[in-house]
Amino acid sequence: MSDKAPSLSDRLTPGLYLVATPIGNLGDITFRAADILKRCDGVACEDTRVTGKLLKHLGISKPMWRYDDHSEHRDRQRLVDSMREKAVALVTDAGTPMISDPGYRLVNDCRLEGIPVTSLPGACAAIVGLTLSGLPNDRFLFAGFLPAKDKARRETLEELAPIDATLIFYETGPRLLKSLVALGQVMPEREIAVARELTKLHEECRRGLSDGLLAYYEANPPKGEIVLLVGPPAEEVPSDADAEAMLREALATMKTSQAAAHVAKATGLDRKTLYARAMEIKAE
Repeated sequence: MSDKAPSLSDRLTPGLYLVATPIGNLGDITFRAADILKRCDGVACEDTRVTGKLLKHLGISKPMWRYDDHSEHRDRQRLVDSMREKAVALVTDAGTPMISDPGYRLVNDCRLEGIPVTSLPGACAAIVGLTLSGLPNDRFLFAGFLPAKDKARRETLEELAPIDATLIFYETGPRLLKSLVALGQVMPEREIAVARELTKLHEECRRGLSDGLLAYYEANPPKGEIVLLVGPPAEEVPSDADAEAMLREALATMKTSQAAAHVAKATGLDRKTLYARAMEIKAE
């Protein structure tokens, strides 16, 4: 890929371009991301050494400016001001900017000052982990990193436990055991998936309850970056008494078949069984 200066017709519109980068396998860079990095005027990044390796892999040479959410306001303002005339790509060390990575303050400043912002889809460890885990994915909540301190970690898990969705966290190898202990205390019955080294040579996704996973990773200390997923709460099965009460209430205003179908939908119980019981109730 050539890094010659782009012609006027090849130049990007000035503004901010949010570029997702590979989370491990360099082959996951998109054609569009590579094109934006080739044509932009410069790259804002967390670590110039990490981004420099990616650009070298792509055969691209560009000015790089270090940026993260701890950068001082004046540094961020200089970057925003430069976008009035230049196209700047924002990348993180791996994955999509702003998904537990820097960027939101910069995007907010750009929008406040009328600077165009373009976001390119691409690699995201949370989504890769979710699809790989096999846990329910019709509803999910990404909650970033769990707190480092035990009390705060447990309080966070207790707050999130009632949510009817798969929970997704980012975690590190050294902290995984403490998180599994906390999950065992707060959600011992919930299925957990530990997805690590995603897209890399030693990728793995291990599922089980907290106790089993804790025993495994105590014997096999984990390394690398981890996506920790927790399945949603199990649906409560209504008692026979509750189902009976619902059926009698439904029969007061519905036909037998309608009442059975209504209660079956609400409880997940077998419609034919409910219909037979409804007929018994009607015959009383």
